[in-house]
Amino acid sequence: MLTDIEINIAKNKVKKWNSDSLHEHNDCIRMAYEWLDAQKKTKGKVRKQFAVKHLVEQWAGRYVSRSDVEAAAHLHPDVHGEYPYYNISSRLTLPSVQRLDGISEAFKQGQHKNQSYDEYPVKE
Repeated sequence: MLTDIEINIAKNKVKKWNSDSLHEHNDCIRMAYEWLDAQKKTKGKVRKQFAVKHLVEQWAGRYVSRSDVEAAAHLHPDVHGEYPYYNISSRLTLPSVQRLDGISEAFKQGQHKNQSYDEYPVKE
């Protein structure tokens, strides 16, 4: 699990790239990290644009900002690229909900009720 120290360093990096960065809770970055971690990585950036922020929100059941996703991608050693073009497979993987165990902010806001499984041809 990502520590608050690691997350705060990543948040400061995102602020340098984007003066409009917004972070509500460190758990939002943890949730985005877990979603990204579940995806199959490709050698190059995907050309297809994904609404990663919204996909994470629906899976984790809580608002997640674009800056949270950017910080999570920065922290992940295997994720490269810039939002929304990361090196993840266009065949998205629906992450297991067990990835959210221990993340207290998961499912706090109900976004998961709008979850669409059409985007996920693969399930973890």
